Amino acid sequence: MDVPLSDSPPGYMRGLNPPQLDAVRTLDGPLLVLAGAGTGKTRVLTTRIAHLLVQRKAFPGQILAVTFTNKAAAEMRGRVGAIIGDTAEGMWLGTFHALAARILRRHAELAGLRSNFTILDQDDQIRLVKQLLQAEGIDDKRWPARVVHGVLERWKDRGLTPQRVTADMSADVANGRAVDIYAQYQDRLKTLNAADFGDLLLHTLTIFQNEPTVLAEYHRKFKYILVDEYQDTNVAQYLWLRILAQGHRNICCVGDDDQSIYGWRGAEVGNILRFEQDFPGAKVVRLEQNYRSSEHILSAASALIAHNKGRLGKTLWTADKGGEKVVVKSVWDGEEEARFVGEEIEARQREGIALSQIAVLVRAGFQTREFEERFVTLGLPYRVVGGPRFYERQEIRDAIAYFRVTVQPDDDLAFERIFNMPKRGLGEAALRTLRAHANARRISLHAAAQDLAASDEFKPAARRALTRLVEDFARWRAALDTAEHPDLVRTILDESGYTAMWQADKSPEAPGRLENLKELVGAIEEFDALPAFLEHVSLVMENVEQASGEMASLMTLHAAKGLEFDVVFLPGWEEGLFPHPRALDEKGEEGLEEERRLAHVGLTRARKRAFVTFAANRRMYNNTWQSSLPSRFVSELPGADVDVQAETGLWGSGADFADDPFARRPRDFGARRGTLLEAKAVAGVRPAPEFAPGMRVFHEKFGYGRIVAAEAGKLEVEFEHTGPKKVMDSFVRKA
Repeated sequence: MDVPLSDSPPGYMRGLNPPQLDAVRTLDGPLLVLAGAGTGKTRVLTTRIAHLLVQRKAFPGQILAVTFTNKAAAEMRGRVGAIIGDTAEGMWLGTFHALAARILRRHAELAGLRSNFTILDQDDQIRLVKQLLQAEGIDDKRWPARVVHGVLERWKDRGLTPQRVTADMSADVANGRAVDIYAQYQDRLKTLNAADFGDLLLHTLTIFQNEPTVLAEYHRKFKYILVDEYQDTNVAQYLWLRILAQGHRNICCVGDDDQSIYGWRGAEVGNILRFEQDFPGAKVVRLEQNYRSSEHILSAASALIAHNKGRLGKTLWTADKGGEKVVVKSVWDGEEEARFVGEEIEARQREGIALSQIAVLVRAGFQTREFEERFVTLGLPYRVVGGPRFYERQEIRDAIAYFRVTVQPDDDLAFERIFNMPKRGLGEAALRTLRAHANARRISLHAAAQDLAASDEFKPAARRALTRLVEDFARWRAALDTAEHPDLVRTILDESGYTAMWQADKSPEAPGRLENLKELVGAIEEFDALPAFLEHVSLVMENVEQASGEMASLMTLHAAKGLEFDVVFLPGWEEGLFPHPRALDEKGEEGLEEERRLAHVGLTRARKRAFVTFAANRRMYNNTWQSSLPSRFVSELPGADVDVQAETGLWGSGADFADDPFARRPRDFGARRGTLLEAKAVAGVRPAPEFAPGMRVFHEKFGYGRIVAAEAGKLEVEFEHTGPKKVMDSFVRKA
């Protein structure tokens, strides 16, 4: 029986607020703890585990506690140990994969494996898929192994064995042969006595479903199940937890539907939204008191996320009243945005705020480039979290290697990097032949390639590929003095096949790599010539390597989840960038709500100060400027909690614009009482028109067209030059 809330709490519960105490003391039956950002969920989880043990509701080995990262598991184990000492030893506490592997090793034979099976890393998994594709005669240029492997991963994330994948799911993958490849892949893994990460959950889930005696064993074993970050679970993880919880029904899931931002990698926000349907009679406790952010920041974040329909609902608040309002700043372009952020960071340093407590959170990776350039100019130390710096990224290094060989053909390191990138039939054997000739003649690899292209040292196919590469570099080099350098680098990327390689890649990373390449071309446009740009990159990298000590953090919004800083900058809040158009195109309203959750996460990373910026113009990779409009998320910030710093002609009055671009805003822009725009910013702004079939519209990408159908923000438009397209209404205006 649970201890009544009126009783004086034991020492390890002191300091918990009433909802936290309620969550800790509700031990029996299904419990959902909706824990908003900064509300102390980790303390609740660890205190609840300690309470279970202190109350002798379970022995350590009867508690299953699941996290998403090894770091979180170690932190939880340490906190529980600090409360009750060694008594916590023996708990099943770890990540989904670690716990599933532990179970699978005990029952490996039921999955066709031996207990000493190997867990393959991703490189080995992709290599195995590649072998199967080659054996089936499937073109690995059209269907790269990495892409097909990604499809198999998504199926496993959804708990699908090869027998459960339907024909329509695989019709568009690997020439319709993806299911066969999947089955062969699984068979091959068993032959190798190996499993991949997805198998750890999939195999144990299959065992639970097919072996009632095994499932009954774990039902008896695990009296209490606790889950962290439940909003990030995928289908397989959800099914795994649900089947284990059928034993005692004592499952406690802690999560925040407003922070579900990983749909692109399989997370299902619906798992947390339907908890009460999955577990009838479940209790829901809301943790809403925030111990991190100031009142204005929390109020702004709560008002923003309230526009989402797919949520269970809660409102963050803090006992720490007042604080600084969220600054909303309009700038002319990306360069001015980076300059403003740099100046503000220096100002915060003068106030005594450490660089380690300052972060810049961007929506897309390519945005980091202008901030990195500015920080280097200022001598401001920084680190890129969750990924390499802009000029260290694979696609940027590859592209720059092409440019370096074009400018300086004796650059052997650059030549080696792109010798077979993209693949052109010049493998390691060809490179060894090239090196041997270069060493013997004391010449560069490029010069050796010129010699061997005219010889019979290579087989015809390899010789043709080498000849074409040499001729390409000769042609590009000849254009250095005649072509505009931005046009030349675009030509190099296109004619080398490098851009096409990433366009054909179906992996989740490919669109971001293409965006980075476009940003690279935009960076080159700022220099008088290609050699000057290459020298600039070398100096930037040298300065970066010398940086040490306190550093500001630069990262994507996705990488920032779980972190917190005194000061947070949120740049690029513009339509066409945030919400990201790819999310809207692929998932419609569902994608928009996930983007809004991402904005909510960004705001709630800030403890004391938050800055939202947007630019009136962005330079595009084709050397054109595109006018930008404030993100719809800007209009959803409450006027009482923001400090608008709008500049005349950028964001102050619709009359400041010759063509009144605010007429193209999303329908709800400035339409609600108390929003930012009504409160302080824009006078005379008109909401976007309703769209109806027959209406003539204009889309910046597809041109003029006429609406065929309109429903829930989605339009079907017959465009005059590009034919029928499905678009979001926020991207068109009346023509």
